[in-house]
Amino acid sequence: MKKKKTLYTTIILVVFFAVLIWSVYGVLIRDTNWSKVGSAKEVWEAITRFFPPEWAYTLKLAKPTLDTFLIAVLGTFIALILSVPVAWFAARNFTPFYPITYAIGRFIMTISRSVHEIVWALIFVAAVGLGPFAGIIALSMRSVGFTSKLTAEQIENIDYRPIEAIRAVGGNPMQVFFYATVPQVLPQFIGTAIFQWDINIRRATIIGIVGGGGLGLVFSQKMAAYQYTQATACLLAILILVLVGEYTSTRLRTLIQ
Repeated sequence: MKKKKTLYTTIILVVFFAVLIWSVYGVLIRDTNWSKVGSAKEVWEAITRFFPPEWAYTLKLAKPTLDTFLIAVLGTFIALILSVPVAWFAARNFTPFYPITYAIGRFIMTISRSVHEIVWALIFVAAVGLGPFAGIIALSMRSVGFTSKLTAEQIENIDYRPIEAIRAVGGNPMQVFFYATVPQVLPQFIGTAIFQWDINIRRATIIGIVGGGGLGLVFSQKMAAYQYTQATACLLAILILVLVGEYTSTRLRTLIQ
């Protein structure tokens, strides 16, 4: 048995390094035009264009920063609302009509998680135009799959004893749901919501680059206008916003544990 395990490990390592070497050759060596790659001096000169940041411009970033924060909040809130029925459909033990509703719930979760937030943003920017509204919808569509998947798994793993106790005294399905299911799922659902909001602060800056509003949109505009020092100020604002979100998320998750 030990020799067999060693053989499998060896085969996996050989395959891994073979794919790694193939990737390096195919992407870095064969498909890269090294003649167009700048020298170390040129790279350094390009980097220095971004420094020092234009500190005075940071005062004008208050509204885009607030927009990014609100895009993350609203996108997460809409995703949480949408994730409840999706999780209900996707939970094996609670789905209303397994042959149909379970497949629908799982399909929605898969589509949401498979399509990148930038792709969602491009779709909704084309549909509703540039601005925060497109970013909010894109974030909610990207987030509903992750939130509903974790919630559905929590529903599938609940303790059935409270459910059986409420049913034994004549409780209806609504009472079973609110008094036996929700109390078991709610703490994990809140933790998932906080974690998703933390992720969406980062996503909100990314989708802004393709027109979803907020700091990402301002950063994209400054890069297109070659105003690099102002672009650096945008990056600093993004960094501060992400750090604040990370700290707040960690504190909130600690409080509910």
